Formats: sequence, structure tokens, C-alpha cells
Amino acid sequence: MKHDKTLVLFGYDWDRIELRKLARSWPQLNAGFDLFSFPSNARLAWFDMERFSSLAARRARLLGARAVVSNHEQFGALCAALVAEQMGWPGTPVEAVLACQHKLHAREVLERVAPEANIPFRRLDAAYDADIPDGISYPTFVKPVKAAFSVLARTMHSKQALYDHTRFSRPELWIIRHLVEPFERVVRKRLPAAGTAHSLMLEEHLRGNQYCLDGYCFEGDVRRLGIVDAIMYPGTDAFMRWNYPSRLPEHLQREAEAIAARFLDAIGFTHGFFNMEFVVDEHSGRLKVIEFNPRMAAQFSDLYARVDGKHLHEMALALSHGIDPASVATAAPTAACAASFVYRSFDPAAIVAMPSAAQQRAFHRAYPDGLLLQFPKLASQVQRDFKWLGSYRFGIVHLGGRDAADLERRCEHASTLLGWSAPSVEPAAEIPGFADSGEPWPAAVGSENATR
Repeated sequence: MKHDKTLVLFGYDWDRIELRKLARSWPQLNAGFDLFSFPSNARLAWFDMERFSSLAARRARLLGARAVVSNHEQFGALCAALVAEQMGWPGTPVEAVLACQHKLHAREVLERVAPEANIPFRRLDAAYDADIPDGISYPTFVKPVKAAFSVLARTMHSKQALYDHTRFSRPELWIIRHLVEPFERVVRKRLPAAGTAHSLMLEEHLRGNQYCLDGYCFEGDVRRLGIVDAIMYPGTDAFMRWNYPSRLPEHLQREAEAIAARFLDAIGFTHGFFNMEFVVDEHSGRLKVIEFNPRMAAQFSDLYARVDGKHLHEMALALSHGIDPASVATAAPTAACAASFVYRSFDPAAIVAMPSAAQQRAFHRAYPDGLLLQFPKLASQVQRDFKWLGSYRFGIVHLGGRDAADLERRCEHASTLLGWSAPSVEPAAEIPGFADSGEPWPAAVGSENATR
């Protein structure tokens, strides 16, 4: 069956891979630009969300589109909401997107509706590049009020560390301001009570195991798709892998869904995909929310397809047209478990070799079901990654397996074929509070999925 056209905004990386597979039955128009490539990213200099959305809506009308979708955190989700509102199409309410993406405001809402799942937080009372005020307890977690890609989200153990972390060059300040200002202009008009997004915020340092609840709202009904487990590189805030299905006990999964439903209802989130990142605190055993994202965690779509036969991108296209995603046909699962393996360098001076053409062919011969993404960067870009993210993510591999042991074997072998070290340290089976070698992983506050 061929459906009406859908306008896809900022459809890159995971979205490009999955949406291309659906183009025959779900024809698409594309608009947006790549934030990570020149000269495309030069558009940051004059980018305005409302103007962009109006032009995109006009083009969609002329070319016969009937819906809009985006899983892009920085600009796409909000632009899609603006387009849907202007065109009268099904979409997430603009104010609901703003309430999720303004991380300080989201904390304030959560404090009202689910205080047991919230953590102590405050705005960092210092302008970009200004002195750090006294009275902050360390360790503390710092992150931007509005950001994506986990940029500048890091645990700080001292005032000096926080001071060093917030020193920016002029080019860095230019990028930060131009990434935030388009959002800021919409917030000032539509959600002024939230306050400025040109700020950093502090949160209590959490320790525990991290998870991502994926779901969607249709006609106001909150529906859980599943939960993905996040595994960190030991002793860091950096994601090493994402495992599906989750090992989290079902009663905690239901609790996470209930917390999400209360928050989403409070902000008027009645339509669209969402994900909620959370931690099971190692001391109390309670769920603590990290953040809400008003879009699909696109990096996980492939994991759900392998294990459940659910095609999340097709479900998102259906939802954008007002069609119940539950009506989208499922396929036969191809694996009992699956993982998104994240390859990183923690040495700024290390030279990371990308797989040769022969190595890539060997990988695809051995694992025709495997997914390989590479992120080669210039030395200057790698240094910026270390400044803003604390590591350099140079590759991602997706694989499925018959069971956890089979998945580990496949990861080890695939990594050898690519010439990379395998990110396959498995956690112990006890949940919540499992630890590797007796040391718990710190919770990494800030979504990497589909972004970083």
C-alpha cells in the first residue's frame, strides 16, 4: 500500500538508513541540514526555527505532503511540531516539545508530578565563561539547559574542574550560542515561564544503572514499546553499548511507564514518540529520571526490529499521519537479543584507524545482518570531542544473537575483523545495582541515542 507523502526534517544517520527502506510505500520529502558537515552547517549562522518551519510547510503543501516527522533532537523535533501546528496535521504540541527540551523546566514539572523520581537540581548562576560561584557541593553533574549529543554533560569533582570545563574559545562560544538561540527564540514566545535556555544547570550526581524507556502517545494514550539497558565504559560517563531486551524487572518497567505517563500528561504531550532516560539509584533502589526526549530514540529502532519484529520508523510514519502505530504489521524476529556497540577512544593523542575496504567486506560477509557506522574526523574535530564529550566515538556496530553469549562472541569476532577493540564487557546479572568488577558505573546524564 502506498501512502501520502511525509515531510522528513533533519533525517540523518539512523533515520536515513531506516527511512530509505520505507520510501516505496511511504514516499518522503526531505528538508534540513547536517550539523556536522561543511558547508551544510554554515546555515547555523542565520538559522531561525519559525522561518525554516514556515518555508518547509509551504514546500510540503506545494509538493503534496500530508504529514511531518523528525527524530532530530537539536532542531527537528521542534520544527516538526511547528510545521504540524501550522498545517493542522497530527503532531506533538509545540509547548510539550519545549517542556521536554528545556531541561531545567522539565525538572520543575517533574518535581510537581513525580517528586520521588526527581533529583536535586539548580541553574548554574554563571554566564558562559564566567567565574564559578561558591556553595556548590561536589561531585555534581553539569549539563546545558538545552543541548543534544550529551555535549558538555559531565560529572565534576571540584570547583577547578567545573571552571576548566566551562572555559570556551570564541569559536566554541559562537557554536554554543547558535545551537541554543533558535530554541531560545521559540521559548520566549511560547513558554516564557521556563526562563532562558542560555545556561548550564547542576544536578545531583547519580550512581546506578541507566535505562531508556521507549514509547509513544496516540490519542492521549501512553504506550510502552520497551526498555533498553545502557552500559558504560567502566569509570566513565560514556556509553559503551545499549542492550535489548532489558534485564530490568517488570515491576520497575511498569513504574517507569507510570512516571512517564504522569509527566507527559502534565505537559500536554498527547501525540508522538518519546523516550525517558532514567537510573535505578544504587543506594535506594528508586527510579530517578534523567530526562525526557520528545522523539524516537532512532538508534534503537534496529534493535526492536531484530528482537520484536517492530519497525519503529514505519510506526512513526504511521503516527505522523494519524494512524495508530499498533496497526503496523510486525515481522518475524531475527534474534533473541541485540546490542548497539559503541567504539570509543579515550586517548586524545591516539590515531584511530578506520577499517579498510577489505576489512569492511570481511565484516559484511561474516555478518550480512550487521550494521556498521563509522565516524572519521579531523584532528581538530577529535580534540573538540574530547573537550565537549570526554572521548571520541569513532564507530558503532549493531548485531543480534541467539543469546547473550552468542552476541558476545559475534561482537568479539566482528571487532577483530574491523581492527577495533570490542566494547563487550558484560555486566553481572543482578539488577538493580549490578556492577562490573565490584565498581558501579556512574549514570551518564544526557541522551546519546541517535545523536552522539
